[in-house]
Amino acid sequence: MSRRHLLCGLLAVFAAAWTTQATPLTPAPKSAEEYIIWPGDGAVIDGGKLWVRMGLKGMGVCPKGVDRPNCGHHHLLIDTDLPPLDKEIPNDRNHVHFGAGETDARVELPPGKHTLQLLLGDSKHVPFDPPIYSKKITITVR
Repeated sequence: MSRRHLLCGLLAVFAAAWTTQATPLTPAPKSAEEYIIWPGDGAVIDGGKLWVRMGLKGMGVCPKGVDRPNCGHHHLLIDTDLPPLDKEIPNDRNHVHFGAGETDARVELPPGKHTLQLLLGDSKHVPFDPPIYSKKITITVR
């Protein structure tokens, strides 16, 4: 292989790496914590409507689009695992966005066992670095 072909190949690899490089994640304090205040792990809820109360320690809560250091908004993950932590958090029935800066919300769930987990998103709905998420809890709706 000639030097010219080798150089062209290296440039192509570099260009591909450059264009696929991820956007830098928003930094967060390592001591920040996200947690579910209510319901508690193992709670049994009568009826399908419940209030979820969300807590955050070491950072502030602000609406989507507000790009302020150490400030983000909650996302409630229902019956799902954490999404990729370097991409925008999905917005569907399993990934509920609270982009107005809510810290509690009324949620309706069908009867049965459900998992709940919080994930903090930045102004663009992308998890922080390091990611801030709560323990996953299980509740039962009857």
